Amino acid sequence: MAEIMAKFGFDLQATDGAARTGVIHTPRGAIRTPAFMPVGTAATVKAMLPESVRATGADILLGNTYHLMLRPTAERIARLGGLHKFMNWERPILTDSGGFQVMSLAALRKLTEEGVRFSSHIDGSKHMLSPERSMEIQKLLGSDIVMCFDECPALPATDAEVAKSMALSMRWAQRSRDAFGDRPGHALFGIMQGGVTRDLREESAKALTAIGFDGYAVGGLAVGEGQEAMLGVLDYAPGMLPADKPRYLMGVGKPDDIVGAVERGIDMMDCVLPSRSGRTGQAWTHRGQVNIKNARHMDDPRPLDESCSCPCCANYSRAYLHHVFKSGEIIASMLLTWHNLHYYQVLMQGLRDAIGAGRLAGFVADFHAQRALSDIEPV
Repeated sequence: MAEIMAKFGFDLQATDGAARTGVIHTPRGAIRTPAFMPVGTAATVKAMLPESVRATGADILLGNTYHLMLRPTAERIARLGGLHKFMNWERPILTDSGGFQVMSLAALRKLTEEGVRFSSHIDGSKHMLSPERSMEIQKLLGSDIVMCFDECPALPATDAEVAKSMALSMRWAQRSRDAFGDRPGHALFGIMQGGVTRDLREESAKALTAIGFDGYAVGGLAVGEGQEAMLGVLDYAPGMLPADKPRYLMGVGKPDDIVGAVERGIDMMDCVLPSRSGRTGQAWTHRGQVNIKNARHMDDPRPLDESCSCPCCANYSRAYLHHVFKSGEIIASMLLTWHNLHYYQVLMQGLRDAIGAGRLAGFVADFHAQRALSDIEPV
């Protein structure tokens, strides 16, 4: 492993407009930014070996507090040596707080100032998730980057509903900070809320900055508001957060979402999309999406993307991928997911290089021009 620092830190190396490139240092290794984090919900990136995920260029994975607390439980993972050892991933891991998943349970939960009482979607067992319990679970898992516990209301919502939720999240952010304590080498990120209302976003940013965190997330987006509204918030929200700390956009997204977020100053992103798409026969390429289920691929000897160097594109044809997907073979999910994760990491490296060279505008123009070709000729 490359030389690493004993403490958590962020080294901003270059900017191009609002976009930034740098390195997040952790005791388990460096994270190059802008960074895309593959999602390993239940201690695995579906259809991938950890070493294969690393081979795509990923520096960090995301794990899910809600799912791991239910099965196999954080306590069991701790007894087995922590999440890194458990899932055979020795590089950095970020865990979300579980708040988003709990909030999505709707009828199965009850929200109070203390936290959220909910019934497991697996077996109906009763649980309580609070800021303190979320910090305890993430400590048991051994996360390198811990997210504070927050409420994430679905949009659309009224300004009054969003304001009430944001205020609760800020109180929970303070409780998360208090419960996290002093853990050298581990980082705690605060989460900005406020929907699509600028004044609420600013109020949230000021509250989080006053508490003080190692990094800051822009939460409450990609929850139904649409890309235009999301990018509208990102036009101003990252600039409300400390410039010397990492900025993380949660749950995003599609390649054009990622490019738009990076242009606006976001350093980290995560999304299940590349792996979920792979399992449903969708491949991302530099010219847009390929639906391998389509019959037109049945006799096509070409790779998914002739400019791609991943094992899928280097060794297998569209005809083969169509066949194994239609046959229900597991290798279809494996190959398509590997390709998608590789594509995402190549995109991130391209963004990092372009920012470092001061040519992001040209990179973005080329990105959109290539994808526009699919409107003229199918991918």
